[in-house]
Amino acid sequence: MKLPAEAELLRIFIGENDRHEGRPLYEVIVEEARRRGLAGATVLRGTLGFGAHSRLHTAKILRLSEDLPMVVEIVDVPEKIESFLPLLEDLIEEGLVTIETVRVIAYRHNKGAG
Repeated sequence: MKLPAEAELLRIFIGENDRHEGRPLYEVIVEEARRRGLAGATVLRGTLGFGAHSRLHTAKILRLSEDLPMVVEIVDVPEKIESFLPLLEDLIEEGLVTIETVRVIAYRHNKGAG
């Protein structure tokens, strides 16, 4: 798959404890992105953050949070990102979803790698 020089970055901010049918929501989102043929997805685990409720979530030892911030990033062409949004509307009960235009510098894989 080849990405054009200009693409979109879909960024989804959710909590580590967010679930869909008992499964971690970030896993469901990534698996669905793969199933739908999006270019790729990455999940990042935050060490500190707060959202709409202003409740602080932290990874500090003395204040262990059980619901750290999770960010799912997906880059693809605008049409594919747009077609993915209705699924997110159904899956995400609480969180933030953003889209920004990005310039793709490189998108490649090692053909010999498994």
